[in-house]
Amino acid sequence: MRENKFLAIYDDLVDQIQSGEIKPSTKLPSENEMVEQYGTSRETVRKALNLLSQNGFIQKIKGKGSFTLDVRKFDFPVSGLVSFKELVDKMGKPWKTIVYEMALENANSYIQKQLNVKGNEQVWKIARARELDGERIILDKDYVRQAFVPTLSKETCEGSLFSYFEGELGLKISFAKKEISVDEPTEEDYRYLDLKDYKHIVVVKNYIYLEDASLFQYTESRHRLDKFRFVDFARRGH
Repeated sequence: MRENKFLAIYDDLVDQIQSGEIKPSTKLPSENEMVEQYGTSRETVRKALNLLSQNGFIQKIKGKGSFTLDVRKFDFPVSGLVSFKELVDKMGKPWKTIVYEMALENANSYIQKQLNVKGNEQVWKIARARELDGERIILDKDYVRQAFVPTLSKETCEGSLFSYFEGELGLKISFAKKEISVDEPTEEDYRYLDLKDYKHIVVVKNYIYLEDASLFQYTESRHRLDKFRFVDFARRGH
């Protein structure tokens, strides 16, 4: 038996899962059945299944077997600070940003509270839909203090704000506080997103700080419910 036989089994199953031939939440054949199906050893089948599990294609449930996961969802890191552009560039999928609004205005009472500023402070208000595979699946509403970002263009907003802030303005973005909730969609969500029949939306609120601990940006990212898995890596402290 060739040493990389388990990779051939792995590739075959990945193709079937990604193409939709094997649907999400489907129970895979037992190890014994796969030994017979692929004409190989139990150890080889187990190696293929372990690799599928490690790479997020299946979940192994003790005493029940292996079940396929929904790979159409995009992994969105909870603890990381990555821009949408950085995320999709890794995926290699067609995407674009549609800027619906970009204006400089006095912070209203809600934004004053989020950014901890006074009402006469000017903030950039930016509303952008993120389109992936031809569907608008995220609405980003950004509020950025003009004290830190004197000028802004629509072209910049169509790309990556982080790249502009760090590369052009030399800002040192350090950390963010995040809050995640599931809310009912607003009229704005229905207008700017392809929500289909979904009655809820995942809202991630980001409070973004610079190296000197200045809070300079508040963002509400509103995600279509079916398209994202929010992932994190947690280590238990002792």
